[in-house]
Amino acid sequence: MKVTINNKKIEVDENAILEDVIKKHFKEKNIVAANVDDSLRDLSDSVTNNSIIEPITTDDKDGLDILRHTCAHIFGHAIKQIYPEVKMVIGPVIENGFYYDILSKNPITEKDLIIIENRMRKLAKKNYSIKREVVSKDKAISIFKDRKEPYKIELLKEINDKEIIAVYHHEEYVDMCRGPHLTNTKHLKAFKLMKTSGSYWKGNSENQALTRIYGTAWPDRDSQDAYLKSLDEAEKRDHRLLGKKLDLFHFQEESPGMVFWHDKGWTVFNLIKDFITRHLRKNSYKIINTPQILDKSLWKKSGHLDKFGDLIFDVGSEKKEFAIKPMSCPGHIQVFNQGLKSYKDLPLKYAEFGVVHRNEPSGTLHGLLRIRAFTQDDAHIFCTSDQIEHEISLLINDIKSIYERFGFNDLKIELSTRPEKRVGSEEIWDKAESSLKKALESNKIDFTVNPGDGAFYGPKIDFSLRDSLGRVWQLGTIQLDFSMPGRLDASYIDSDGNKEVPVMIHRAILGSLERFVGILIEHYSGNLPLWLSPVQVILLNITDTQSEYTSSLNEQLQGLGLRSECDLSNEKIGYKIRNHAMTRVPYMIIIGDKELQSKTVSVRDRAGNDLGTMNTEEFIELIKKEIY
Repeated sequence: MKVTINNKKIEVDENAILEDVIKKHFKEKNIVAANVDDSLRDLSDSVTNNSIIEPITTDDKDGLDILRHTCAHIFGHAIKQIYPEVKMVIGPVIENGFYYDILSKNPITEKDLIIIENRMRKLAKKNYSIKREVVSKDKAISIFKDRKEPYKIELLKEINDKEIIAVYHHEEYVDMCRGPHLTNTKHLKAFKLMKTSGSYWKGNSENQALTRIYGTAWPDRDSQDAYLKSLDEAEKRDHRLLGKKLDLFHFQEESPGMVFWHDKGWTVFNLIKDFITRHLRKNSYKIINTPQILDKSLWKKSGHLDKFGDLIFDVGSEKKEFAIKPMSCPGHIQVFNQGLKSYKDLPLKYAEFGVVHRNEPSGTLHGLLRIRAFTQDDAHIFCTSDQIEHEISLLINDIKSIYERFGFNDLKIELSTRPEKRVGSEEIWDKAESSLKKALESNKIDFTVNPGDGAFYGPKIDFSLRDSLGRVWQLGTIQLDFSMPGRLDASYIDSDGNKEVPVMIHRAILGSLERFVGILIEHYSGNLPLWLSPVQVILLNITDTQSEYTSSLNEQLQGLGLRSECDLSNEKIGYKIRNHAMTRVPYMIIIGDKELQSKTVSVRDRAGNDLGTMNTEEFIELIKKEIY
């Protein structure tokens, strides 16, 4: 039997073990699986036909996921040894690690995590073999029935009878998984249990409450140390802490998931909003505003009620059922429908800073990053089929340039295709996906395909950016919609005088403005760029003698449109400098007798650098140049 390895055809024995075949032809020690004809396989599997074989290492995403998934099984092995009464539920891979849901009669504490982690290390150091066994559904149920694992049995009952079921033997511990997994624990060299939280069986709050244990795993200690260091830095940059420290915003229990903006935070919010507004005006968008509350029948007709019913806030009035809008698109179609539209009117662009409400589960709320009421920089472009590629190209370049203005240059772009639950014909979806792909390719954009993650009404292009800590945030989106305009009776008259349904492009650049503020705060660790800083300059006098001069300079700066303040308190100048350095103000002007007499200013930046003494005009030129 012949297989292809490194573009060479190699003769191998029938049913040869993949691990043996790969070891002969690859020197890497961190090979954890194999890609056989584009299918991930355990190294313990056999070669059954002529195939193309590629090694998967822990340097690959798939390899790292395999390592982490195996680590979740090692967690299961360890906890069942220490607490045999615990019931195992599910243990999937997540970004940077894994979690395992369990049912435990007694709470799992931080002390318990240390005990479990130590047991995991002992097991990993044994370098024992992990054995995969393909079994029938009935046998799998029997295995977990003997082990008194009710949740595993429930999961098995939901599996299609034709689906392959594999169990993995970790000495006396058995877990089930599609795999692949490591064939030996020797690769598990760096892992750590991180925290516990609550969860529910199948994510339903009406079901059994469970305990979720989070862990992280890496190919080596250096990678893990770098990750833990980044977590420590992220904790210091936590926008919730900085929001309070810098007097930007707060949250309270009386309005969960909704922001109380303070003056400085609201200033940042509106600076971003004004920046986007200028972009909209420049690019021929019509800025509109639509109602917060709409009759439920509209949401049913649009398809949102079926798809997002659990997230919609209901309200009632005069025996009618209404919904607080979770998004702005149906309202924009209502504006489009006012008056007869011609093909000559297209493309027609509507934009709105739409305040939307979504009834997110309380356990998922996280500062500005996951909230229930937020402002979308939402826009919809109504166009003809022939205009799609041009409009998509404009949007792609617009979004990229705007991110660059905020200091984000490392972007990831994905094309998300049709989900399982969707509206519209296959023909429409084929056309929509082809249009987006063609626009990306014609603009020479590097992108990956994210199968099944499109919106229910159409495929989309998603934009993610990488922040200063290397974290990836999904922000902008371009969604192509051939369905909703027709469902809500939108039409235009074409060049032949016929009534046609327009194509609708959904577009958001920042997504949620609130979330974007949170991302900016963490990206810059509160040291926002000068043009976005709520206070750009603080003027500090040394004694009362300079108060009048300090105040007049402040008025001069404010008159030029700069956001400046002065601190004329009787505190010592050293205290003033330290205090305002903590508030991340970009520039401090210090005025003493020397500056008063020479009509100059002494300037420091927030990094603590003394920029020396200069006249007011020089300072204004310096700050204007930086803002520009």
